[in-house]
Amino acid sequence: MMDWNDYGFGWNAGLGMLMMVVIWGGLIALGVWTVARITRDQEKPPIEESPRQILDRRFASGEIDAEHYAEARRILEGRATITPTPHA
Repeated sequence: MMDWNDYGFGWNAGLGMLMMVVIWGGLIALGVWTVARITRDQEKPPIEESPRQILDRRFASGEIDAEHYAEARRILEGRATITPTPHA
């Protein structure tokens, strides 16, 4: 008389199905991790500059002249008071 093992439905078949689930689950998890890692690297937050670094960069690029640079630097360092200029 034949039992379930003779038809290939024994522990080996169950173990084979379990291994396939583990392998496919691992491959899917690896794919999700890879996509998340690639996209996370592209979305790095911009490096924030300090007010002094912004001032130095603007002066170096020629956006402001030496007089404005010196005045803004004194203000940032707390050595000068801001006096309103009359508008014409």
